[in-house]
Amino acid sequence: MTKIYFVRHAQPDHKWEDDRTRPLTDEGKQDSEFVLEFLRDKEIDVFYSSPYKRSYDTIAATAAFYGKEIITDERLRERKCGVEGNMFGNGLLKKRWENNDFHEEDGESINMVRKRNVEALGDILAENADKRIVIGTHGTALSSILSFYNAEFGLKDFLRIVDWMPYVVALTFDGDKLLSIEECCHIEKEYKGK
Repeated sequence: MTKIYFVRHAQPDHKWEDDRTRPLTDEGKQDSEFVLEFLRDKEIDVFYSSPYKRSYDTIAATAAFYGKEIITDERLRERKCGVEGNMFGNGLLKKRWENNDFHEEDGESINMVRKRNVEALGDILAENADKRIVIGTHGTALSSILSFYNAEFGLKDFLRIVDWMPYVVALTFDGDKLLSIEECCHIEKEYKGK
């Protein structure tokens, strides 16, 4: 069996404009220790992350504890916002979850995010059979994976976890077949993005 702990990043500093380099808040940095405490006894073999700073930094202390490097994969990045630049405004969030192919100009749809994240997950599973893996991720990226395995996952499920930063969920696989999904832990922090 292969077990993957997806770790949605801790609280980011939404005043920071650049999405890729957006750091964690001071609270977010402290909450990364919560992730370490949870994963300390899980015998993790390998670490992957989105290349975005907030996801990488959320699992960095845990990777250091295990003496492991973090492998970044561009496909694990968060959804690219389009020219609207607003996740919640103008009904765009609802439109994206009602029609997974919808995206604003120069942005990505849920299906686009799902395609690259699931492709990355497939490669990670193929390369790490029977290991314990941590993947540093994002709210929409993780939701796109969860919705791949559960067609009922939608807007209400995304909104349920939007304020969970960090959030750890474990997926257990036999080869590439999903056996179970287990919500492990989270800290509730108000989402302060646009």
